[in-house]
Amino acid sequence: MGSTTLPQPNPVFGGLGTTIFTVMSALALEHKAVNLGQGFPDEDGPLSIREAAARALIDGPNQYAPMPGMPVLRQALARHAKRHYDLDLDWEREICVTSGATEAIADCLMALLGPGDEAILIDPAYDSYRPIVEAVGAKTVGVKLDEKAWGLPLDAIAAAVTSRTKLVMINSPHNPSGRVFSRGELEGLAEILRTRNLLLVCDEVYEHLTFDGVAHIPLITLPGMRERTVRIGSAGKIFSITGWKVGWITGPAALIGTIMKAHQFVTFTTSPALQIGVAHGLDHEQDWYLALPKELQKRRDILIGGLQAAGFRTMPCEGTYFVTADFAPLGINEGDVAFAKRLTAAQGVTSIPLSVFYGADAPQHYIRFAFCKAQATVEEALRRLKAQRIGS
Repeated sequence: MGSTTLPQPNPVFGGLGTTIFTVMSALALEHKAVNLGQGFPDEDGPLSIREAAARALIDGPNQYAPMPGMPVLRQALARHAKRHYDLDLDWEREICVTSGATEAIADCLMALLGPGDEAILIDPAYDSYRPIVEAVGAKTVGVKLDEKAWGLPLDAIAAAVTSRTKLVMINSPHNPSGRVFSRGELEGLAEILRTRNLLLVCDEVYEHLTFDGVAHIPLITLPGMRERTVRIGSAGKIFSITGWKVGWITGPAALIGTIMKAHQFVTFTTSPALQIGVAHGLDHEQDWYLALPKELQKRRDILIGGLQAAGFRTMPCEGTYFVTADFAPLGINEGDVAFAKRLTAAQGVTSIPLSVFYGADAPQHYIRFAFCKAQATVEEALRRLKAQRIGS
């Protein structure tokens, strides 16, 4: 008689625990905490986008959209790339619409990597990168940002390249750190990629969320990078409509063609009504998304000021929704996961411990706060942090 033990699932996913976002949000609910953990806005984006999608939902079409995305959205994305970056894209061959940026990440990594390949990740890294790379049989190689100012460690990246390295995955503006990498840093990375003939997957979902006049520079626009770079974008981040899950991938036809083949077996297509709404936004709501960083910068400054007043050291935040706070100056002798949980239970403020975004050798003294919330929410969190002693 055969074994009664069922075959085991893919160990990459079978071995994963509950995400830290779920854990911390549950704690926030339990303790009625102000939740500055998960990064989604309190307020929806422009009304005109929602109205355009609502009309399309009623009027149709409501059948399968074309697999690469609706022409109206791909054409709008081509205009957007030209307008902001002087980047010429063939909307038919170089743009693929996806059901959110996380799907786009999976499509790119599944299409470009295979068993035995290596992918260099910049730690701390968005949490979906690692399991997807490993699930396709490739190996992740983490290179850590400089903890002094979240600098891009070019020498360490160059040293991490081996004969098996296929690509580098980078996120700029960078989640979770909040850095926007400088032209000098990006040109240094581009030199490594060109010299070693590597591909680049560039997660740029926060492309329009930069502060203090800092410019976002897509790596694909640098010399010699057009043919080796794919870019990932997100309507959710541009228009504060994260629940819509509309993303896209742009890049050279030779790479996008293969990535589309992965996409067709993941979601195949995305809601036509939502695509129509996003296309309307890209063409008609430019003023809205260009004004959003000014409002978020105010909330960032309020959060940073309050965290510093409470004794934290704050790390550079030039973009995204997030500020990273170093609690070592508080003299606390516990790991970041324990501290984040205690901060939720004792003071009613929820954050995300940064160590969960590392592959190995993670620092244990950083937590991340989201400021894409109403100003009153951010101020209430700071009031609670100030209300009593934080130290253990």
